[in-house]
Amino acid sequence: MTSATPVIVYPPDESGGRRVRVDGAILGLAYSTRDVAAFLQEAGLQGWDDLDVVRSSLIEWRGGGPEEWTH
Repeated sequence: MTSATPVIVYPPDESGGRRVRVDGAILGLAYSTRDVAAFLQEAGLQGWDDLDVVRSSLIEWRGGGPEEWTH
C-alpha cells in the first residue's frame, strides 16, 4: 500500500461495523478508528494510530465521518 492508495470506510451496518476497503480489497469490518488503524498497518502503513486515521485525507468516509459507528 502506498500513500496514494484509496482507502474507503463504508457506512455502519446494523451491528455498528464499517467495512474497510484498500485498493479495491475489503480488509475487514472495523468497529472503531483503532480497528481501521490496525487494518492499515497490516496493509503496510506501519505506525498509524487512531489520530492518523481521523486526520488523514487518504481515507474516504462514507455514511459519516470517523465519529460515526452506529447504524
